[in-house]
Amino acid sequence: MPLTPEQQQEVAAARGETRPTRRATVPALEEILYEPIPVLDHGFVRVIDYMGDDGAIVQAARVSYGRGTRRVSEDRGLINYLIRHRHTTPFEMCEIKYHVKLPIFVARQWIRHRTANVNEYSARYSILDNEFYIPAPEHLAAQAVTNRQGRGDVLEGEAAKRVLDLLREDAERAYAGYAAMLNEDETGAPVDPNWPGLARELARINLSLNFYTQWYWKIDLYNLMHFLGLRADPHAQYEIRAFAEAMLGTMQRWVPLAHAAFLEYRMNAASISATGLKVIQRMLAGETVEQKDSGLSPREWRELMAVLGR
Repeated sequence: MPLTPEQQQEVAAARGETRPTRRATVPALEEILYEPIPVLDHGFVRVIDYMGDDGAIVQAARVSYGRGTRRVSEDRGLINYLIRHRHTTPFEMCEIKYHVKLPIFVARQWIRHRTANVNEYSARYSILDNEFYIPAPEHLAAQAVTNRQGRGDVLEGEAAKRVLDLLREDAERAYAGYAAMLNEDETGAPVDPNWPGLARELARINLSLNFYTQWYWKIDLYNLMHFLGLRADPHAQYEIRAFAEAMLGTMQRWVPLAHAAFLEYRMNAASISATGLKVIQRMLAGETVEQKDSGLSPREWRELMAVLGR
């Protein structure tokens, strides 16, 4: 279950409140504010707060006092121009705060993006839930032969069953040991009065990386787009990509003009090297170009041909 009953009550209470404000709000994002978006088997992403909208980007770029009488088409054109020419500062004027529940191994990848403010659930202070990530069978794959950090063919039959059984048995055993070392019931009283129990900060070291943690993660729009550009990419690990795709949906609700420009000029665009550009120019001129005389390495050549659909 993504949220405990207590958390569900908190969400209901928060969504039941209304506050008068003069600042810009976005109805499409307000619709899902505080609501968890399920990710993986026990994880979620939910928007907790935000500041700014598409208008804030435009306002910062024009350094104007208000929205004025500009048309949406003009705002769209300006935002497209800003992203196309990498004028990033106006996008830093918008911020968003997420509450994320995610496996620890995903969090360790995620934290490499050092441009956000993060506050993680403390297992020194609190007890972690007995929730751990088990991949769906279609996401179990062998090590890729050509990519040291990627997956190859999907495991099937007995091989897949063996992996799933090992993952589940190891996680269940680890949590049983964790609970035994803590020696606490739900009220914090000792389960075995003759056993003092171990400090929470030490007991947690027994848990594996597929257990879930939670954090609040606040970031500006420019750095959010950088994160999504890397983590929503098809080459990213599936588990972190699943979270990035959920967040991409919240971005569409929040800043639809910036989201459309981001897809057009970043996510669905291609970056071509100077040598690759010369290859394309030679091809357009009618020349037959092969990898050996292109000036590109075999890998660069394959990447360029993939961009060109060849």
